[in-house]
Amino acid sequence: MSPADFTSRPGSLYGAVDLGARKQALEAQARRETAAQQTGGAPAQVIDVDDASFATEVVERSMNSLVLLELTVTRAEQARDYSTLLEKLTAENAGRWVLARVDVEVSRQVAQALRVQSVPALYAIFQGQPVAAVPGIATEPQLRDWLTQLMEALAQYLPPPAEGDQAAAEPPADPDLLAAEQAIDAGDLDAAEAAYTRLLARSPNDQDAKLGLAGLGLIRRTQDVDPADLQRRLADPADLDAQLLAADFEMLSGEVDAAFDRLIGVVRRTSGDERDRARVHLIGLFDTLPADDPSVVKARRGLASALF
Repeated sequence: MSPADFTSRPGSLYGAVDLGARKQALEAQARRETAAQQTGGAPAQVIDVDDASFATEVVERSMNSLVLLELTVTRAEQARDYSTLLEKLTAENAGRWVLARVDVEVSRQVAQALRVQSVPALYAIFQGQPVAAVPGIATEPQLRDWLTQLMEALAQYLPPPAEGDQAAAEPPADPDLLAAEQAIDAGDLDAAEAAYTRLLARSPNDQDAKLGLAGLGLIRRTQDVDPADLQRRLADPADLDAQLLAADFEMLSGEVDAAFDRLIGVVRRTSGDERDRARVHLIGLFDTLPADDPSVVKARRGLASALF
């Protein structure tokens, strides 16, 4: 990722997950609870997704289950017929996947992130990545064959279909966590920080609060930075502050590995106080992700190699 791209969204699915996804998760939970009430307690198997909800409803959901992502144009009659067929197959296989539908005329960022050339198109999303795709309109027999092969390929990774009311099993959001995310939504970072701090005072090991505070640090450090000015500063390899800010922007854009690699490179080529600043900053970025995130695990090994 070049400095000129700091304000653009990356092209990968992982990049579509920004550090505001926790707020979207709470909103999605409320939508799922409403859908469960409307369907007598059963979780919705077909959901409409837009640019704002994509990170939570598709990427995060796919970390533990299969999501079929339908990219379509709802005003087109042929596309609507295809959507009806997908709904039919989803209903027949209730619980095995969720069908997430995106109208690309309304939500363009999703199509851009996946570099979609034409619609309708159907993607199988698992653990945040597209693992299979059906471009164009397939016949019902073709779709059934594709789905059979897909389920066989993923059988060892997918959990068995849950029984009973899945939506009811979700715990309610912590009030301080909800308050923090609402404050972020309103742009009140001080209130968000206070809410996260209250939550940590009650639950010192709460991962949502820790991730939230680390994410707030990223937002505070970058909110008043001019990306064009930062790009100019990066021309000077000795400008350590520019390198640290560039890593922050890459984190916010979802370019996690690029951010980590950047700072590991700084650690390798510096010494003394500058090296220590880069090391401490990198460790702080680790805190914005779960400790077992593959990128964090890889970067910790890289940091150790750079240091020793």
